Amino acid sequence: MQQFDVVIIGAGPAGGHCARLLASKGYQVLLVEQHRDFRHNNYSSAGTPLETLAQFDLPDSVVARYWRNLTLVSSQQQHTWHALAPQGAVFDFAKLRAYLAETAQAQGAQVWLGHRFLAHQPEAGKTLVMLKQRGGSTINVLTQVLVDATGYARAVMYPPKVARPQFYQGTGIEYLIEVDAETYAQYQDTLVFFLGYRWSPRGYSWIFPMDHQQLKVGSAWIEGEHRHLKDLRPLREYTTAILKDYLKLDTYKTIEIHGSILDYASGLQDIYCQDNIIAIGDAVSTVNFLGGEGIRHAMQGANIAVPYIEAYLQNQRENFQGYEQAMKAHFLQKWNASEQIGKRVYLEYSDEKIDLGVAYLKYFSFQDVIDLLFNYRFDKIYGGLYPYLLKKLAQWQQRVQQWLHPRKTSP
Repeated sequence: MQQFDVVIIGAGPAGGHCARLLASKGYQVLLVEQHRDFRHNNYSSAGTPLETLAQFDLPDSVVARYWRNLTLVSSQQQHTWHALAPQGAVFDFAKLRAYLAETAQAQGAQVWLGHRFLAHQPEAGKTLVMLKQRGGSTINVLTQVLVDATGYARAVMYPPKVARPQFYQGTGIEYLIEVDAETYAQYQDTLVFFLGYRWSPRGYSWIFPMDHQQLKVGSAWIEGEHRHLKDLRPLREYTTAILKDYLKLDTYKTIEIHGSILDYASGLQDIYCQDNIIAIGDAVSTVNFLGGEGIRHAMQGANIAVPYIEAYLQNQRENFQGYEQAMKAHFLQKWNASEQIGKRVYLEYSDEKIDLGVAYLKYFSFQDVIDLLFNYRFDKIYGGLYPYLLKKLAQWQQRVQQWLHPRKTSP
């Protein structure tokens, strides 16, 4: 039976990054992925600000497209911010995960594709991990540390038949399409986000550029009762409305249609660790509730977890006490604010109020919008208030002048 210092279940961004960090420190790591290759679950939209590449030492080869413009669209409003230089990237999700796994492997880790996690149990002070190879038999391995990087499935922390807490659930659907050269030229450098009843009630929709004249067009919403809307169309219909009514595409080639769900624990009240088991990534709700962005946050969660794993392996810790507090110190304040704003915007706001919000954001600088959408700097909301009020005051003064001094009409 093979033995490892660390077995990581799930080769997404959190699991892959955790594996390469630990392997680079000389630990014996096994990274386990249920799919046979990384193209089989290539589902993430994967938009991110530019600094993510430097923060996690990622190469250009994992980028499908750089973006330098950003557009916000609601039912009755639209505004675009432009820049001359790239402001961010859209990852090729399959290439990103493959790169992380290959880097871990180059550092000495083993990567087992096509192996499904079955169960675990304690054995002689370690953990026996049972895996099932696709089309093969069960394989058992021993590990000192077991990492749950299975995302919303939380397959290690919440085995079958174990009661789960109440999660907020998000549902998403996304089309990967190939478009004509003229359409692609219009959107190849731009992220487009949609809000409002017309495009995505209870959530938001998007258009992200990819390479090879391809676009990702998707919609996502949170499950819950809307304050104003009772009868909603299926989620897929809002995505196809963007294709038909916004992009005005008569013909396009559908490369792939995929969907996913995500469970989010309010207040980040997940199970972070238990004995020699530790959870990272979306298994502990690192995805942002408001924007649904998860890749760089999952990798940051791995950054936080690795020192605790290493201290445990070095017998400097008997458990992972302090890990949950460290995660919440990094995420909780902004994630709680994101949750509250998200629930209001997606489940309570009228369409008119969403239109007003987009109109208000027109007075923000591009950097302020990036800080708001990607860095969750909600203090920036007030940054555009002064010029907005000045414009409204000027409009009011103009109307007063017109009322006091009406133009005389010719007889």
